[in-house]
Amino acid sequence: MRKIKYKKGRKVQPSVLEYTGVYKDLHTQMQLFVYSEEDLIEYHDFNVSNLSKTLDLTKVNWLNIHGLNDAELIKSVGAYLEVDNFILGDILNTTRRTKLDELHDLLFFNVKSLLPAENSDNISVEQISFLIKEGVLVSFQEKRSDFFTHIRERIRTHSGIVRSKKADYLLFLLLDAIMENFYITIEAEENKVELLINLSKTSTDPLILVQIEKHRDNFNFLKRSIIPLRDSLYSIKSIKDDDVFNAIAHENFSFFSRLHQKSLELLDQIDDDMVTLDSASNFFFSSQNHKMNEVMKTLTVISAIFIPLTFIVGVYGMNFENMPELKYTYGYYIVIGAMFTIALGMVYYFKKRNWF
Repeated sequence: MRKIKYKKGRKVQPSVLEYTGVYKDLHTQMQLFVYSEEDLIEYHDFNVSNLSKTLDLTKVNWLNIHGLNDAELIKSVGAYLEVDNFILGDILNTTRRTKLDELHDLLFFNVKSLLPAENSDNISVEQISFLIKEGVLVSFQEKRSDFFTHIRERIRTHSGIVRSKKADYLLFLLLDAIMENFYITIEAEENKVELLINLSKTSTDPLILVQIEKHRDNFNFLKRSIIPLRDSLYSIKSIKDDDVFNAIAHENFSFFSRLHQKSLELLDQIDDDMVTLDSASNFFFSSQNHKMNEVMKTLTVISAIFIPLTFIVGVYGMNFENMPELKYTYGYYIVIGAMFTIALGMVYYFKKRNWF
């Protein structure tokens, strides 16, 4: 799992744009949708040099960029939208936390998309950024993925109201798709935790506790990723009263309020799962203590049985000459019988008292 960390001591000039993610070998590609309620034009492998000639500001323009290795291409898109370099730097720097910036007529949204890693207990992290300005929505993805496939199909087939809405509604759909990934990740974590809890009831393997702590770290990471998203969605409410900024239509703020409510639900769900993990840890330690107590009880019973037997053996092992029993013909058999009777009597007594 890649944790979000700031790189200390890294000296990069503000004017230098550099992708800091892990997908450095991927070729940058662009896809453009230009649509309205009446028509749709889709461009594959779009060239940035055609940007100014192809965009139609009377319609919705969705430019989706896969791969962030080509800094010059990103810079060209930023120049067309008149985006400051520090915003482009945040797009390329994947160590930044989720944030929302309102800059005059531009809205910038930066968010982390999380999914469970295949064949692993780790969480896969991808940064996705959005720029929205005057009917143009640009999305930046680190790699090609199928997060937005269903949205593209809705646009192509004219399903729902997406073709009748502006770019702000499209932004809502994209953010909603990213938040669905959080639900998928949490559900996958919950399934693994449930298996761990069931396993902890039948096994005392210390690796179970290691796995419990691993999933606790995953839930903490999820929480750290959702909290800034919640705060960013909440801050959109302040834009609602801004008469100057109009990238989000007044009637569409309710959609973003739904996303804010979803973020609260996700955090509540994570808190419940953290309590479940605490219960799993407590159950594991209680089970360990119970098994240890059972072992100690068995050892104590055995020790208690052998105490009087050891005493008898010690008495007759003192080697005094004036010990009448030593001269008796059946003394050995009588002592062995007495020891056996004492042992059986103590076992019966302990069993009757339910001591084992």
